[in-house]
Amino acid sequence: MPDYTIKVASYNIHKAIGADKRRDPERILSVLDEIDADCVVLQEADHRLGKRRAILPFDALAAHGYSYVPLSLRSCSLGWHGNALLLRDFASCVAYERVRLPRLEPRGAIICDIKIRGRIWRLIGSHLDLSGLFRRRQVAFIVDRLRNLQRDLPTIIMGDFNQWRRRDGCLRLLPDDFSVLPTGASFPAQHPLVGLDRIIIAPQIRYLECGVHNTPLARLASDHLPVWAKLALSPDF
Repeated sequence: MPDYTIKVASYNIHKAIGADKRRDPERILSVLDEIDADCVVLQEADHRLGKRRAILPFDALAAHGYSYVPLSLRSCSLGWHGNALLLRDFASCVAYERVRLPRLEPRGAIICDIKIRGRIWRLIGSHLDLSGLFRRRQVAFIVDRLRNLQRDLPTIIMGDFNQWRRRDGCLRLLPDDFSVLPTGASFPAQHPLVGLDRIIIAPQIRYLECGVHNTPLARLASDHLPVWAKLALSPDF
């Protein structure tokens, strides 16, 4: 029987600045090695100012077995408003879209259709606003954009939602049949108390396992811990 399972992860890498206040991209890459996901959505993947260069060197990504979706409008950057998507070599991006979100400060989302083992999945990544009002507007905007896409695909929404509770605030605006996975507390990394980082799945998908990647290296590498999930397509899809 074909294997239609995937492992995904979401990671706010905090521009690779760790608990020791040092910027160390290699630590982030080592955490990604520990997770060993098929697809990883990153937040804060580029420098904020200047040319907004990628935090993770392109050649180092390749050395660690990842390619990246060319979302940036700048050749030196990795993502769109800091949102990036990394893929293993057996996965490929067949379409992508950059989305500008309603904002208090510049924010965006990425929508990528990914082919893995013969099936296409839709991955959405974003880093939502600190303002509850704008978070709600941003989730409503993403949901509306999904409804207007021509092709119905099994959809995964991931990112730093800046939302403390699992079904409050902006998360109430998700479609009723979407599920917020119980990944756990991911922030702050050294003493995680709240689940700011989320993985949300459409009804065509079931989750097999999920959690927070809490290791000594992950607690040091960023102010957020990564969240991950092993997912499968529902049998009737």
